Amino acid sequence: MFKTISSMISDLWARDRLSLFGIALLIFLVLLGLIGPHLPLGDPMKIGAGPRLSPPNWAFPFGTDELGRSFLPRVVEGIRATFLLSAAAVIITAVLGTILGMFAGFFGGFADQMVARGADILFAFPAILAGLLIAAVMGPGQISAITVISIATLPLFIRVVRAVTMGLSGRGFIVAARVAGASPWRVMLVHILPNIIGAVIVQLTYALSVGMIIESALSFLGLGVQPPYASLGSLLRQGSSYLTFAPWLVLSAGGVLSLAIMAVNLAGDAARDALEPLKGRALK
Repeated sequence: MFKTISSMISDLWARDRLSLFGIALLIFLVLLGLIGPHLPLGDPMKIGAGPRLSPPNWAFPFGTDELGRSFLPRVVEGIRATFLLSAAAVIITAVLGTILGMFAGFFGGFADQMVARGADILFAFPAILAGLLIAAVMGPGQISAITVISIATLPLFIRVVRAVTMGLSGRGFIVAARVAGASPWRVMLVHILPNIIGAVIVQLTYALSVGMIIESALSFLGLGVQPPYASLGSLLRQGSSYLTFAPWLVLSAGGVLSLAIMAVNLAGDAARDALEPLKGRALK
């Protein structure tokens, strides 16, 4: 197993070092967000830990905010919140999108039209508008953010899975399974799902980056994570009020968010190249 992993890493290093850098950066950011509370970075909630709006220094590498809180542990907390909320929403999307996409692509006809038109309706709603409507009904918070991300990323997920399923439905091994008497659900679970899992994984990584952008936008507007807790979007909103004389607040939170989205997209490229090498960048 370790030899296989080492071989994959060596092959990726030889073909695409940028994607390998993205994977390493993504792993680092995820681990930093998960174990951040156990690192000696300071208390993200402690008011008056230092001078108000202090610039970056050895004691406070990312400076302090308007309440004198160290900004570094708050950024780490924001990484954790943004990743967890986006990942939770995308997992929900992946499950629902895979089920609905397979159902529509396999059965076709009226079922396909219903699912496809439903996806078109969801696709027509801008994420921010959906966020405003959901926040008005459910109230701002994490559940609202997860709901908005799921609604925004579900239509494209359905389209991808539906298209791949339709391409497989006429293949010989699918026809043979149906002729042999396998039920439609068995055909989908045993024969179709293993063959579309690569497309699902690739789409999941891209949906995660979109989810992080949407979560940050919602939190920036005050519809996502609520104070005193932090996400990268809420930290951007907080820093925007002091942009002219404390730009490090926006630069640190915005820089980390940009790196996180870039890392997810590069990891998605690596997954695409590994699972669909003929369509990857390496052989273009």
